[in-house]
Amino acid sequence: MTKSELIEELAKELKVTVSTASGIISTILDAMAETLVKGKNVEIRGFGSFTVKKYKSYTGRNPKTGEETTVKPKKLPFFKPGKELKEAVNAGKK
Repeated sequence: MTKSELIEELAKELKVTVSTASGIISTILDAMAETLVKGKNVEIRGFGSFTVKKYKSYTGRNPKTGEETTVKPKKLPFFKPGKELKEAVNAGKK
């Protein structure tokens, strides 16, 4: 499902305009992104949680040349599905 498909689905479900639904989705996603940027977690019960994982610097290799290179430390968002979502996916239902 794409963001635009999600917006259309929300507009149908709430019987609002696509513009209104787009604003709602954008607000939710922006708030989640801002929270993760601050290093905090986002938890949506029954769906899952988003966290930021920190990775230390390490020495890697360029796959083409084999040359060693230093990979800088980084932070990446990580999603962990909730129990209900995992069960629904395994059962093949909503």
